[in-house]
Amino acid sequence: MKISTKGRYALRMMIDIAQHQEEGKISLKDIAKRQEISMKYLEQIVSPLIHAGLIRSTRGAQGGYSLLRYPNDYNVLEIIEAVEGKMAVVSCLETQSNTCPRYCSCPTIPMYEGLNKVIREYLENYSLEDFLHKGFDDYVI
Repeated sequence: MKISTKGRYALRMMIDIAQHQEEGKISLKDIAKRQEISMKYLEQIVSPLIHAGLIRSTRGAQGGYSLLRYPNDYNVLEIIEAVEGKMAVVSCLETQSNTCPRYCSCPTIPMYEGLNKVIREYLENYSLEDFLHKGFDDYVI
């Protein structure tokens, strides 16, 4: 399991929108400039975030992107999974019901399930709000 550039940029984009939400709708151009991410890459990230119900897109001269909930109602796991798919340390844990033929006899599965649980809970415990109260220097994303 590795969080790709897409996942990291999606998180940075969501933090940026949360930081600037008082300004109204946030343009992709402004996010791209502040985050030093290409517009083309952000355009790929926006669609899954909208589809996941994490942000809203408004067209027009005063258009842009905005959060649909308060920053403390978003967690890092849901943001990353919106663009990356379900996070799991091994492929057999990517689905709700494990279909691996060795699942019942696999001696390593309890360890992988435990590790998966720890990682998921850790990411669920960070909200967008957490990033608003500390400087970016305090986080490595």
